Amino acid sequence: MSTPAQLPSRTPLPARTPLPSRTPLPSQPRLPSRRRLVALGRAELTLLVRNRTALFGALLVPLLTVGAVRSSLQDVDLGKAGTTIAEVAVTGAVGMALLIGVYSNLVAAFVARREALVLKRLRTGEPTDPEILTGIALPAAALALAQSAVLTIGGLAVLDLPAPARPDLLLAGVVLGTVLLTTVAAATSAVTRTPESAQLTALPLVLVSSLGSGLFVPLSALPDALASVCELLPVTGVMTLVRAGWSGGVAADELIGAAAVTVAWTVLSVFAVQRWFRWEPRR
Repeated sequence: MSTPAQLPSRTPLPARTPLPSRTPLPSQPRLPSRRRLVALGRAELTLLVRNRTALFGALLVPLLTVGAVRSSLQDVDLGKAGTTIAEVAVTGAVGMALLIGVYSNLVAAFVARREALVLKRLRTGEPTDPEILTGIALPAAALALAQSAVLTIGGLAVLDLPAPARPDLLLAGVVLGTVLLTTVAAATSAVTRTPESAQLTALPLVLVSSLGSGLFVPLSALPDALASVCELLPVTGVMTLVRAGWSGGVAADELIGAAAVTVAWTVLSVFAVQRWFRWEPRR
């Protein structure tokens, strides 16, 4: 009986040569946040200039407010309230610049960008959510600040108003009002279905603020119970700071209370934006 042939021994494989370590690719540099904000703001400014209705409201309504207030209050004695018709007209116009130029326009802008899928596309790129919202708000905020400066200079030159007693408070009121109304506009856009309905959803705050936040009627001229309620309205703290910037002589506790109300409404609005803001079209 023949024995089976023995298979040749397996030749050992050569040792595997270790692969060279992978050279890490250079990371793609991210654009600075400032550049992204400027790019978003420039694009939004172009759209604002093309929207003649929004631009008209932002530029002319506060200026027309000065003449309307002076005509309607010319027979009213505001001496007991510690103010004058010219001062009420100018500070009220500053308030309208914030309400119309910032709040109403931004509600429409946020809704329009959402329905056109602009917000959804921006979120797939480099900008963060706060950068997107801030970039959209930049032109309206800059316009409100510039218009407040124009109204201040016009009040000094045309209406013979004295120089603001506390310019720092005046500036603080305008800046805090811009931040507050930007966040409130973003929150309001969550319940606004179309850009055309933005004026309707923004109207309640504009009317309530015009009547109860001291834009045209000082709170000191209202009954005490009603004035106490109106002090808690979102824009009341802003207008308190703006008026204090013009006239001065406001107690420190009143200024702290006005700033606290403004900050509280801002924090509440930021929470509402984080919870309910919509980045995609409503269905």
